Amino acid sequence: MPLSYLTRIAQTPAPTFQEDARADLITDLWRDLGYDPQRDEVGNVLVRLSTPGLDALPALMLASHLDTVFDAGTDVRVREDAGKLVGPGVGDNSASLAVLTALLRDLRGQLHTLRRPLWVVANVAEEGLGDLRGAKHLLARHAPHLGAFVAVDGYMGVAVTRGVGVRRYRATFHGPGGHSWGDTAPSALHAVGRAIRDLYALPLPVTPRTTLNVGVAGGGTSVNSIAATADLLLDLRSLDAALLDDLDRRAVATLHAAAREVGVTVRLERVGDRPGGDLHSDALLPLVREAAQGVQLEIRTASSSTDANAAAPYDLPAVAIGVYRGGNAHRTDEWVQGASLAPGLKFLRRFVELYQRQPAR
Repeated sequence: MPLSYLTRIAQTPAPTFQEDARADLITDLWRDLGYDPQRDEVGNVLVRLSTPGLDALPALMLASHLDTVFDAGTDVRVREDAGKLVGPGVGDNSASLAVLTALLRDLRGQLHTLRRPLWVVANVAEEGLGDLRGAKHLLARHAPHLGAFVAVDGYMGVAVTRGVGVRRYRATFHGPGGHSWGDTAPSALHAVGRAIRDLYALPLPVTPRTTLNVGVAGGGTSVNSIAATADLLLDLRSLDAALLDDLDRRAVATLHAAAREVGVTVRLERVGDRPGGDLHSDALLPLVREAAQGVQLEIRTASSSTDANAAAPYDLPAVAIGVYRGGNAHRTDEWVQGASLAPGLKFLRRFVELYQRQPAR
């Protein structure tokens, strides 16, 4: 069952931009199942399942991201606790990778049943500043050959049908620095503080939902030094592209104004740009719901930021679906209900079967 793969995957570290060890493991697991996994230019692991005569048809792509939010050196050991597996990244997205691997295992010897190509991917750089690098590369390269893109990610019972657009900036403030008593130079940290105050004072629409967050801020060298450099990381999100563009402009102006008013300079770097909007999932959602009936699962739709966002600019049908039950994502005490992986696999396998029966697009 998928459980046999989960601990090995979860205990193989995979910080964003450092997924090689986990990519190697997935490559080995999929090769041991008899497939020929390929690594592309950015590190995605891809297996293409097809039979003669099907290659010209649009493929269904299933993708689960390799990376976790945890830094190198994090203790990623998994422990059992009353039927739960607990550990950093055990769910997001190790459990999805385990179910995807079990799906490949179950498809061995069944390729003759395919009615169109099936591409299975373990992709890099979904989390944080990874900015969907792996999924963006896959769509830029392969979108013309795909009929649908499905991100296998998240909790069972949720189907993400709308992508939340995201913009992210790193703002680095620079000043002359100096001694806290002997000099009177402007402080880069003062500019960061003013910027944060003014950013949170920006009016935000309630509907469509639009958010602003300064997730990281810091700088300076010592308590008795005027900070010469300081920076912050800013996250902007909205369900509406025009509102996101407007917030982007206002936030950038606020950062420049804070630097100007304090008397320092600021350098802005856009470190994230996730496309949002309708994922064109109307043709996929009925299949998701029908597949869920086989495991007595109710599907609710949601808006989120996942690898499925990368499909939005291509007008390609896309959705993100979860295949496990768990909690505490992005925490070191994240947990997965071990017994949920088998129905998660059944649900995913049924979805693939139903999709295979659809007329070619």
